[in-house]
Amino acid sequence: MSLKFVKRLAAQVMGIGESRVWIDPEKIERVSMAISREDVKRLIHDGVIRKKPVSTPSRSRARQRHLAKKKGRRRGYGSRKGPRYKEKEIWIAKIRLQRKYLRRLRERKLIDRKTYRLLYRLAKGGTFRSLAHMKMYIEEHNLLRKRP
Repeated sequence: MSLKFVKRLAAQVMGIGESRVWIDPEKIERVSMAISREDVKRLIHDGVIRKKPVSTPSRSRARQRHLAKKKGRRRGYGSRKGPRYKEKEIWIAKIRLQRKYLRRLRERKLIDRKTYRLLYRLAKGGTFRSLAHMKMYIEEHNLLRKRP
């Protein structure tokens, strides 16, 4: 039989692809005599036909790319995916700052409990872009009490 047929049979028997089947070049005549699955199984048992190891993709290009990135290459606008900062993290930082400022005003008795709650809810609703914006709002609406 032809080597192509034997290779296909061997691939089926071993449960691999035809490209992974290795046939001993010195024993090709013996392989060409095989006509059944049993013959192929015997050749596999005798070591005339073997499995080639799985070929994994080369890591050399990945290593080169990694070295380039360590040097600072491949970091331009065209290579970027996703946001630079996560919106939620920005929000958390902003709201913590605003709430801390409100607590400080309440502790120093510069605003009463009612004003504190009002400003707290406004901050939670996203009214203020930043702490400076909140301070500007407090100034414009005369919400600060004068110290006794």
